[in-house]
Amino acid sequence: MTRAVKCTACDGRGWKIVTRRGQVAAAVLGLATSSREDCLYCDGGQLPAEMYEWEVYSLINGAPQLGPCGTSVGQATCMDELRKTLRRLNPETQPYGRIIHRVYEFGALPDDWSRKVIFRATLDAAGQVRFERTAQ
Repeated sequence: MTRAVKCTACDGRGWKIVTRRGQVAAAVLGLATSSREDCLYCDGGQLPAEMYEWEVYSLINGAPQLGPCGTSVGQATCMDELRKTLRRLNPETQPYGRIIHRVYEFGALPDDWSRKVIFRATLDAAGQVRFERTAQ
Protein backbone atom coordinates (compact mmCIF):
# COMPACT_ATOMS: atom_id res chain seq x y z
CA MET A 1 0.00 0.00 0.00
CA THR A 2 1.25 3.50 -0.74
CA ARG A 3 0.30 7.00 0.24
CA ALA A 4 1.56 10.44 -0.79
CA VAL A 5 3.45 12.56 1.78
CA LYS A 6 5.08 16.00 1.39
CA CYS A 7 8.87 15.65 1.46
CA THR A 8 10.67 17.59 4.21
CA ALA A 9 14.17 17.00 2.76
CA CYS A 10 13.48 19.18 -0.29
CA ASP A 11 11.31 21.75 1.59
CA GLY A 12 8.02 20.36 0.33
CA ARG A 13 8.79 20.73 -3.38
CA GLY A 14 8.38 17.00 -3.92
CA TRP A 15 6.02 14.27 -2.85
CA LYS A 16 7.14 11.06 -1.19
CA ILE A 17 5.64 7.76 -2.03
CA VAL A 18 5.71 5.82 1.23
CA THR A 19 5.72 2.11 0.58
CA ARG A 20 4.88 -0.19 3.45
CA ARG A 21 6.92 -3.31 2.81
CA GLY A 22 7.52 -5.95 5.39
CA GLN A 23 4.95 -4.46 7.76
CA VAL A 24 3.84 -7.87 9.06
CA ALA A 25 7.44 -8.93 9.67
CA ALA A 26 8.16 -5.64 11.44
CA ALA A 27 5.14 -6.09 13.71
CA VAL A 28 6.23 -9.63 14.62
CA LEU A 29 9.78 -8.44 15.38
CA GLY A 30 8.47 -5.57 17.50
CA LEU A 31 9.77 -2.81 15.25
CA ALA A 32 7.73 0.37 15.07
CA THR A 33 7.66 0.78 11.30
CA SER A 34 9.15 -0.72 8.22
CA SER A 35 8.61 1.79 5.48
CA ARG A 36 10.61 3.05 2.57
CA GLU A 37 10.10 6.64 1.50
CA ASP A 38 10.95 7.52 -2.08
CA CYS A 39 10.70 11.20 -2.97
CA LEU A 40 9.81 11.95 -6.58
CA TYR A 41 11.92 15.16 -6.48
CA CYS A 42 15.04 14.38 -4.42
CA ASP A 43 16.81 11.46 -2.74
CA GLY A 44 15.05 12.16 0.54
CA GLY A 45 17.89 11.07 2.81
CA GLN A 46 17.79 7.41 1.83
CA LEU A 47 20.43 5.03 3.08
CA PRO A 48 22.96 3.98 0.44
CA ALA A 49 21.87 0.97 -1.58
CA GLU A 50 25.43 -0.23 -2.12
CA MET A 51 28.46 -0.51 0.10
CA TYR A 52 32.08 -1.57 -0.25
CA GLU A 53 33.70 -3.86 2.30
CA TRP A 54 37.38 -4.56 2.81
CA GLU A 55 38.84 -7.59 4.53
CA VAL A 56 42.43 -8.51 5.44
CA TYR A 57 43.65 -12.07 5.83
CA SER A 58 46.98 -13.41 7.13
CA LEU A 59 48.35 -16.90 6.70
CA ILE A 60 48.97 -18.37 10.15
CA ASN A 61 50.20 -21.98 10.20
CA GLY A 62 49.18 -22.27 6.55
CA ALA A 63 45.56 -21.34 7.17
CA PRO A 64 44.02 -17.95 6.33
CA GLN A 65 42.89 -16.00 9.38
CA LEU A 66 40.56 -13.01 9.12
CA GLY A 67 42.11 -9.81 10.42
CA PRO A 68 40.94 -6.19 10.31
CA CYS A 69 37.96 -5.33 8.14
CA GLY A 70 35.67 -2.38 7.47
CA THR A 71 32.92 -0.86 5.35
CA SER A 72 32.59 2.32 3.32
CA VAL A 73 30.18 3.85 0.80
CA GLY A 74 33.08 4.76 -1.50
CA GLN A 75 35.30 2.36 -3.39
CA ALA A 76 38.34 4.68 -3.23
CA THR A 77 38.02 5.11 0.54
CA CYS A 78 37.78 1.37 0.93
CA MET A 79 40.92 0.84 -1.15
CA ASP A 80 42.85 3.42 0.91
CA GLU A 81 41.86 1.76 4.19
CA LEU A 82 42.87 -1.65 2.87
CA ARG A 83 46.21 -0.27 1.62
CA LYS A 84 47.00 1.39 4.98
CA THR A 85 46.12 -1.74 6.91
CA LEU A 86 48.16 -4.08 4.71
CA ARG A 87 51.24 -1.84 5.01
CA ARG A 88 51.07 -2.04 8.81
CA LEU A 89 51.07 -5.84 8.90
CA ASN A 90 54.10 -8.11 9.11
CA PRO A 91 55.06 -9.28 5.57
CA GLU A 92 56.14 -12.67 6.95
CA THR A 93 52.50 -13.60 7.56
CA GLN A 94 51.77 -13.12 3.82
CA PRO A 95 48.85 -10.72 4.32
CA TYR A 96 46.36 -10.23 1.54
CA GLY A 97 43.03 -8.52 1.25
CA ARG A 98 39.98 -8.09 -0.87
CA ILE A 99 37.35 -5.49 -1.66
CA ILE A 100 33.75 -6.62 -1.88
CA HIS A 101 30.92 -4.74 -3.54
CA ARG A 102 27.60 -5.40 -1.80
CA VAL A 103 24.17 -4.31 -2.94
CA TYR A 104 21.45 -3.92 -0.32
CA GLU A 105 17.75 -4.11 -1.04
CA PHE A 106 15.25 -2.70 1.42
CA GLY A 107 13.61 -5.38 3.53
CA ALA A 108 15.85 -8.20 2.28
CA LEU A 109 18.57 -9.90 4.24
CA PRO A 110 22.06 -9.71 2.70
CA ASP A 111 23.10 -12.93 1.01
CA ASP A 112 25.97 -14.21 -1.11
CA TRP A 113 24.15 -13.26 -4.31
CA SER A 114 24.30 -9.58 -3.35
CA ARG A 115 28.08 -9.50 -2.83
CA LYS A 116 30.88 -9.71 -5.35
CA VAL A 117 34.67 -9.59 -4.84
CA ILE A 118 35.92 -6.87 -7.17
CA PHE A 119 39.59 -6.49 -6.10
CA ARG A 120 42.25 -8.66 -4.50
CA ALA A 121 45.24 -6.97 -2.87
CA THR A 122 48.63 -8.38 -1.96
CA LEU A 123 51.67 -6.97 -0.21
CA ASP A 124 54.88 -7.41 -2.23
CA ALA A 125 58.45 -7.75 -0.92
CA ALA A 126 59.08 -3.99 -1.26
CA GLY A 127 56.13 -3.17 1.01
CA GLN A 128 53.88 -1.96 -1.81
CA VAL A 129 50.25 -3.00 -2.12
CA ARG A 130 49.26 -4.42 -5.50
CA PHE A 131 45.59 -4.43 -6.50
CA GLU A 132 44.26 -6.90 -9.04
CA ARG A 133 40.74 -6.66 -10.45
CA THR A 134 38.92 -9.98 -10.29
CA ALA A 135 37.32 -11.35 -13.45
CA GLN A 136 33.58 -11.64 -12.88
